[in-house]
Amino acid sequence: MVYLTHSERTPLLLGAQLRHIATSRFGARHWQAIQMFLGMMINYFQRVNISAGIVPMTTPTADAPYYNWDLSQKSLILSSFFWGYVVSQVPAGLLAKRFGAKYVICLATAVGGIMCFFHPMAANGGYINICVLRVLTGLVQGCVYPCFHTLLSKWVPRTERGFLTTGVYSGAQFGTAVILISSGNIFESSMGWPGLFYISGGLGLAWALLFFWQGADEPATSSSISKLERDYIESLTGSNTSSQSLAIPWKDIFTSGAFYGLLAAHCGFTWGFYTLLTEMPTYMSSVLKLDVKSNAVLSSLPYFAMGILCFVVSPISDLLINRGTISVTTARKLFNSIGQWVPMACLIGLGYMTADEKTGAIVLLTLAVGINAACFCGYLVNHMDLSPNFAGPMMGVTNGLAGVTSIIAPLIVGVVLSNEEDPTQWRLVFFITGAIYLLCNLLFVIFGKATVQPWNEPPSMSSTMTLRSNIQTDSRTTAPTPGKENQF
Repeated sequence: MVYLTHSERTPLLLGAQLRHIATSRFGARHWQAIQMFLGMMINYFQRVNISAGIVPMTTPTADAPYYNWDLSQKSLILSSFFWGYVVSQVPAGLLAKRFGAKYVICLATAVGGIMCFFHPMAANGGYINICVLRVLTGLVQGCVYPCFHTLLSKWVPRTERGFLTTGVYSGAQFGTAVILISSGNIFESSMGWPGLFYISGGLGLAWALLFFWQGADEPATSSSISKLERDYIESLTGSNTSSQSLAIPWKDIFTSGAFYGLLAAHCGFTWGFYTLLTEMPTYMSSVLKLDVKSNAVLSSLPYFAMGILCFVVSPISDLLINRGTISVTTARKLFNSIGQWVPMACLIGLGYMTADEKTGAIVLLTLAVGINAACFCGYLVNHMDLSPNFAGPMMGVTNGLAGVTSIIAPLIVGVVLSNEEDPTQWRLVFFITGAIYLLCNLLFVIFGKATVQPWNEPPSMSSTMTLRSNIQTDSRTTAPTPGKENQF
């Protein structure tokens, strides 16, 4: 017999019932996760379409506009998205907390979809126009991670945090892979490269309507959830139902060593991921000498690998934690290390590959990106570990600061590469990225934690002690384990 409480509610007798919910095949939380997975995919269509489109946009092809942009102009276009993206992160987290993440993300995705339709027109006006449009796209895309983190902190029980959170965010990889692999066929169709932006825009509008209709900010506002599942989720999230009214403890956050460890890991992942995302098509075209269609297919392969590996590493992480094999803190550091230090080694090897070693280079690129999936069980869920109530605003801060690296990385590539066909110059690009991986993950290993921090809730709240009895007070007791009172 098990008693769990949530906030000021009367204790709920949930032992056998919780066990049934935990092992049920499908629930409202899974439907929410599927919708968010699709939303992540489609938002990445809006984000990645320019990375896929920049090659045919600057290559003479039949029946499609062509622009004679030089390397520095292309680097500027690729980085300009992040100028707006960085600015909107913290405001997006605050808006999601104040008005509800559902409405903010629906509006942002719809506006981003509409802007996709204007990309071909903007390109005709010159690279400055396309840069301006990419800045605006970045502004609305800055809402994605803070909003989704806010939603996940309300919907995902801690015993399923690795799998469901990773499942949702794997939409980024599948979205990247789908847009890259389909882009070759789109470019060769009657639509040409403008079709890539029209399709991205239409899907964005469609998803915004779907989630506005079917999505919910939290279990308490869902019309399709059972009371039993709602109580199960609310008892195991650690996110207070009144969190919208709680003041954000900025001073405590910015004086927390665990926060800075998380920030370092986030910056390292972002630098590496976006360096490869924005530059891989150019590397494959210039160094490996692949044609546009082969380039599109092979550029997508690493992201398919990453998406698939998300569903391999996340159950392993949850299993190790829930069985008490390793602590949550150890799990976060272990998987983040796999997700950043293994790619570091791959990039060092990639630096010595030439056009005659296409197969080896593609294998290393696939591993370098694919094994990044382990980071989703590391830093990416760590915001919810530290503070379920403020996961969204914290994500806004770390993603915004990490986004600065997304601006710097393509610009540094533009400085390093005076000749896109020179493998030795690409070697320096890969070595710089590997060094960033090494340093940033080392800081996470040293300073990172996965325990709920004291500032998650005001000390005056009478439910604080009750809440903390239901969440981890020590990184070794995060998940129910045999013999503990909250086993189910």
